[in-house]
Amino acid sequence: MAIPREIHRQKYISLATFRKNGAAVYTPIWFAEQNGKLCVMTRNDSGKYKRIRNSSRVKVAPCTMRGKITGPEFDGTARVLSAEQWGQAREALHRKYWLKLIGLCRIFNQALICRCSFAPVTIFCFP
Repeated sequence: MAIPREIHRQKYISLATFRKNGAAVYTPIWFAEQNGKLCVMTRNDSGKYKRIRNSSRVKVAPCTMRGKITGPEFDGTARVLSAEQWGQAREALHRKYWLKLIGLCRIFNQALICRCSFAPVTIFCFP
């Protein structure tokens, strides 16, 4: 399935994950495009990671850095990648955001945040 053209080459997407009661939680997030899929990375102790583990249903939309949605939403299905698949997703994100990632790791390394576990997640969009 192709990535919707409204999302293609954007800097941020709004990722809506769903609580057990069905309420959507919107988060602006970096993403990379790989093989017709969107790849995002999040901490494995984050709320969105837990919500994706409970329900693979997601919505994505182009947005600003602050999360203001700037285009149409698309339904999708998310899955947490296996450890063997992390390399490709991390590489895709690194290619797109390499300069920003270097700066963030320098800042967060002092606070030991970069030493936590991150888990790549793949999102399949169904426009």
